[in-house]
Amino acid sequence: MLKSLQNLPIFAIMKHRLYLIPLLVLLILSMANCAKKGSPSGGLKDSIPPVILRSFPENYTTNFNGNEIRIIFDEYIKLKDLQKNLIISPPLQYDPIITPYSTSKQIKITILDTLKENTTYSINFGQSIVDNNEENPFEYFKYVFSTGSYIDSLNVMGSATDAQILSSQGRTNVMLYEVDDTFTDSIIYTQKPTYVTTVRDSAHSFELTNLKAGTYLMLALNETNSDFIYQPKNDKIGFVNEFITLPTDSTFHIKLFKEIPDYSIARPSQNSKNEILFGYEGEADSLQIELLSDVPQDYKSVVYKDAIKDTLHYWYTPAFERDSLVFVAKNRIHSDTIIMRIKELYADSLTVRNTAASVVLPRDSIKLQVNTPVTSVASEYVQVMNKDSVLIPSEFVLDREYNIAAVVFPKTEEQSYAVQLFPNAITDMFGKTNDTISYLVRTKAESDYGTLTLTLNNVRSYPVIVQLVNEKFEVIAQKVSWQQETAFFDYISPGMFYIRVIYDENKNGIWDTGSFLNRIQPEKVIYYPSKLEMRVNWSLNETFTLD
Repeated sequence: MLKSLQNLPIFAIMKHRLYLIPLLVLLILSMANCAKKGSPSGGLKDSIPPVILRSFPENYTTNFNGNEIRIIFDEYIKLKDLQKNLIISPPLQYDPIITPYSTSKQIKITILDTLKENTTYSINFGQSIVDNNEENPFEYFKYVFSTGSYIDSLNVMGSATDAQILSSQGRTNVMLYEVDDTFTDSIIYTQKPTYVTTVRDSAHSFELTNLKAGTYLMLALNETNSDFIYQPKNDKIGFVNEFITLPTDSTFHIKLFKEIPDYSIARPSQNSKNEILFGYEGEADSLQIELLSDVPQDYKSVVYKDAIKDTLHYWYTPAFERDSLVFVAKNRIHSDTIIMRIKELYADSLTVRNTAASVVLPRDSIKLQVNTPVTSVASEYVQVMNKDSVLIPSEFVLDREYNIAAVVFPKTEEQSYAVQLFPNAITDMFGKTNDTISYLVRTKAESDYGTLTLTLNNVRSYPVIVQLVNEKFEVIAQKVSWQQETAFFDYISPGMFYIRVIYDENKNGIWDTGSFLNRIQPEKVIYYPSKLEMRVNWSLNETFTLD
């Protein structure tokens, strides 16, 4: 090549070199770009949900007689929290097999049930269908088909909320049961509904679609296992008082509540040498325990309620040798004979537990829970002294219903009190007394708390129960008003609170739940429209106009 270039004229050689210059420039630029360090751009984030390309059979098909459905998407999808989202209406006896279990471009539904004739079915996936990469949801996709010649098209709407609190846990399902010749109220305990949907947004609204004309029972269940069968021990229920007839333009509002279970007495358990526990469910306001077995002449017994659990504590003395004891438990019209086998256990010794907090309010008493039945308390063996070593007059009282002793004494703000119980302050049924016990409690300044003055307007009937509740819906304070008056709450610790008003229809001073079989709705609860913030040394004045 050099040899051949040497034989060329000089202008020809220059011409060849000019052709090489652009090639060299491109080569240098290419090498520079390759040498530059950095991360490649991934482009814009995918925010588009999957798109359905085709369904086999097509959505809203009629005369369906197969057992398989396929839904094809434009990209890879997966099913996220399917069991929490899926609603099939009417419910099937056997759950269908729905795939994919990982990712795919199609959903396959294999039906295991024999479908009803001339029935419209809907399969609602909720928010479970998401794309594989960014999990963009294809929200509330519903596949509808009919085993008959047409698709039912009626619908009904409404809301379902908790009767007592503003929020509820778990999924709430709204159901329709067809009222025909075979209908009874007990159907909700044994059979799945004709139609079902779920409450799905913050407004607690629902819509039942693809319904046929007819008469129905409407109810809502907040379930623990989502089997669409009412289980009173675990589930909350709400219902519409009258049957509904479709078609209708009405909107329905359902209040959910936990029913009080039917009364029942549990198998007793021996807790110690001289104590037997009788657990129960339901209303037991007149429950009494009587021993039928022969007993020694000096036999004594004491019964009191547990302060927390639905339990009666049955204590007796003396302990005597028996393989078993026979009791009768009487409550209103109920009477149960119970045989309790006796074990060799140790006897309990008297112990005292302070249930009060270390910081108390001026109106609080010092409540003491005693583990054995108290027969007497003696105020002369109780001493209360403030931080200045000044003796404070006090009274020692006994609540025999719950076996609780209370030290009652006047208190002032920003003060501490030493409470002492000397021997013989408490005597139990076995003649045992307490050792010397000391407790220290204190009060804070009034300025560490807030106050609330509440005026109620548009009250339709009295009495009403006005409650101040915290964010866990625990009652902090309450007042029962029998007439138009101002409700005043003091010593409120800083925090966020709700105000609720209960129409006390039966005038018993508590909120009463409902009953499905008796068609009794729970007592109405109305919340103040906004949450209140309480700070130290604040005084709030609020006006609550009821609906």
